[in-house]
Amino acid sequence: MIRFECDYAEGCHPDILRILQDSNLVQTPGYGLDDYCDKARTMIRDLCGIRGGEVQFLVGGTQTNATVIESILRPYQGVLCCPSAHIATHETGAVEHSGHKVLTMGPDLAARMNGGSAASEDLEALKLSKITARMVQAAYDEHWNDETHEHMVQPGMVYISHPSENGALYTKEELSAISRTCRKLGLPLYLDGARLGYGLAAEGSDVTLKDIAKFCDVFYIGGTKCGALFGEAVVFPDEKLAENFRYNIKMCGGMLAKGRLLGIQFCGLLEKKEGEPLYIEIGRSADRLAYQIRDTFKAKQIPFLIESVTNQQFPVLTKKQQSVLEKDFSFSPWAAVSGDADAVRFATSWATKAESVNLLTQTISHLEQ
Repeated sequence: MIRFECDYAEGCHPDILRILQDSNLVQTPGYGLDDYCDKARTMIRDLCGIRGGEVQFLVGGTQTNATVIESILRPYQGVLCCPSAHIATHETGAVEHSGHKVLTMGPDLAARMNGGSAASEDLEALKLSKITARMVQAAYDEHWNDETHEHMVQPGMVYISHPSENGALYTKEELSAISRTCRKLGLPLYLDGARLGYGLAAEGSDVTLKDIAKFCDVFYIGGTKCGALFGEAVVFPDEKLAENFRYNIKMCGGMLAKGRLLGIQFCGLLEKKEGEPLYIEIGRSADRLAYQIRDTFKAKQIPFLIESVTNQQFPVLTKKQQSVLEKDFSFSPWAAVSGDADAVRFATSWATKAESVNLLTQTISHLEQ
């Protein structure tokens, strides 16, 4: 069985495994207060184009999201996001467990913004698991224009992911517009970068790490899904928002005693290979293999749920087509489309082999319509 259901089925990039092995018996202080973590922090600041700021390392994405959101919100505040956001659908209520409501902005909000009929740009954004600056403004206004607003959860920050849950990317213009609105309203903007490497390396992307550091108040560089054994690097471009953040990490159970294991992995991921970090190089490799899968499905005139330029692809397959592919390949169910067809997800990773994709595309090319 060749697995395409996720991008974290393998261990870690061999370069990282080598560094972990070479440093295995080196003694260091604990809790991320070691030279490896400090080196990784310097590398991250350089790549993001920031002089100061705060960089801390956590183990996984759900833990990171819950800890960051907990650290920013007041007890009576919630976080704005789209209905299909990871924090709203795939984290078992981790944010709510910390006492903060996830405030989703869906088609109903988009319709109210436009006098009962949602604007196409807002509906398209939601389909892609994205939001717009207009939606943030509308959600904020709805709260504060309600005479009973003090009886409701107050919007306290905004969450987006890049790539989105459906593999879509924000453009620099979109990210800038959301950032301007958030800063005008006093809402910190948080970007979930679980698959950031695949987004930064994607064809047509005009967003860089420096752009993200410029437009976002906090974000994380995902390692778990992008070449590391585990680990995410949380970046606060302005350290003021990160005041006492390490207390929150400890309180939320995220302070790894052997913290150097996280720093070591990011040192490996961010080491430059032929002029660019390994992180981008392996992200580009995964994207290119995903495009090969995408193009083969398109050549068979098989439709897609959405257009994706990242390592996640979402073809719409009949039950019969799925059963043929399931004999040799695993992939993820995604969304029911009709009685006989479903959208499914094929995900490549930093470790996906070209020969595995070739075997898949050969099978796709022989599918019956």
